[in-house]
Amino acid sequence: MDQHVDPVKIYEHCRLILGMVLSLAVARMLNGIARFVQHPKKVKIFPLHLAWVFAILLHLIHFWWWEFRLIYVQEWTFEVYFMLIVYAIDIFLLCALLFPDDMSEYSGFEEYFMSRRKWFFGIFGASFLIDFADTALKGSTYFNSLGWEYPARNALFIIFCLMAMFVAKKRVQMTFVTLTLIYEISYILRLYHTMH
Repeated sequence: MDQHVDPVKIYEHCRLILGMVLSLAVARMLNGIARFVQHPKKVKIFPLHLAWVFAILLHLIHFWWWEFRLIYVQEWTFEVYFMLIVYAIDIFLLCALLFPDDMSEYSGFEEYFMSRRKWFFGIFGASFLIDFADTALKGSTYFNSLGWEYPARNALFIIFCLMAMFVAKKRVQMTFVTLTLIYEISYILRLYHTMH
């Protein structure tokens, strides 16, 4: 890295790029949710799909908030920048999979989501692998500072995503998304010390 480049300027550049990708993802989700209100008879809600919409929207919002912590990165490398961009792209792809451009091939969101679940859970599971790689790039001290919960959480999510790719039972799928929502809310509250 060029010694004359201010880390704050790099942070601002990264925030701008990440913000653009994440803005597209949020817009996709909000437009998709608005479709349910605009066309309640035409667009039939599938509860499992809608639960994943809220889970991924929360995941996206959490990542966007976490981005503020990047100001503390002292040594920016292309690898760190690249991993952040890949992570944001991964989130965008999840949003695009939840709300496709065209649904004409499918009878509704139930048929669509269940037929695309391998892609969805593959990309969702990949986000935890990307997170592992990004954290490892920041060094063992940083990785270890996250405690035992961080690697356990990521490993379990990867395992559950692999399982959800191949298990079509709606009860199993609904259990996974319910646990995901509960855990994500709990994790955010504990991480940002908002629970007293």
